[in-house]
Amino acid sequence: MAMSTRDAYGHVLETEIYKNPDVVVVDADIASSTRAEKFKNKAPERFFNVGISEQDLMGTAAGLAAVGKIPLAGSYALFTERGLEITRNSICLPNLNVKIIVSHGGLTIGSDGATHQAIEDIALMRSLPNLSVIVPSDGWETEEAVKAAVAHKGPVYIRLGKDTVPDIHPAGSTFQWGKGQILRDGIDVALIGTGRMTAAALAAADQLRQEGLEAMVINMPTIKPIDADLIEYAARKTRHMVTAEEGTVLGGLGSAVAETLVRRYPVRQEFIGVQDTFGESGSSEDLLKKYGLTADDIAAAARKVLA
Repeated sequence: MAMSTRDAYGHVLETEIYKNPDVVVVDADIASSTRAEKFKNKAPERFFNVGISEQDLMGTAAGLAAVGKIPLAGSYALFTERGLEITRNSICLPNLNVKIIVSHGGLTIGSDGATHQAIEDIALMRSLPNLSVIVPSDGWETEEAVKAAVAHKGPVYIRLGKDTVPDIHPAGSTFQWGKGQILRDGIDVALIGTGRMTAAALAAADQLRQEGLEAMVINMPTIKPIDADLIEYAARKTRHMVTAEEGTVLGGLGSAVAETLVRRYPVRQEFIGVQDTFGESGSSEDLLKKYGLTADDIAAAARKVLA
């Protein structure tokens, strides 16, 4: 069933994650928006609200991890950046078992505008040693990613969104840590998406098929560690690459793919994402169109890279 990835997070908290007695949730007074309140309703004794203080959010989570708990620390993606130094020095440096699970990532957060749009969070978090970075594409993948993150030893950053997104995974899909999935095979160009942009990549592939072009579509939920083997395979098979992400093109998925290609098998690549600028207030549809993050834009980038 189509839902937002933040709603999927709430669902897995109240149906499965709360059952683990080692899991605690640390909140920055925004549990209704992040859906962490679902955990609070099930296990109030393991829910901690530190108030509007993201530095305390990260420091408290680090302390709980140091004594053997599995803290899920949550806020808006943009606000989490306030605690970046604590994330770096108190979580990632000692490699503590903290799961940072944030909502409102990217452009599509409603009317809040540039001050709340986290377009650089993936680039920032990806640069921190020991920290895994995941951007689920739909509700099913969100639930599987959260369960995998809780089982994983070490710090994890999971970026969730506000909007309802379509289900893109076929029945029988599996989530594997550090692995992407080929959702559609093709020989002309590879379209690699993450988060909501994977659905846009599938729609772009439909457009290209009408023009006689067969696009491989890859969903890449794990930005770090990146699935270098799958990227190389796609490059060797198609020799043309387009990446699509709901964030800056500087340091995110596109950069991770380019770094892999230059080391493994260089091919032409186009980058769909926010082009080194801030966002603004607007509807999701209008923002995605203005900033070039639609299926039409992905298809145009594929034609360009093939030209």
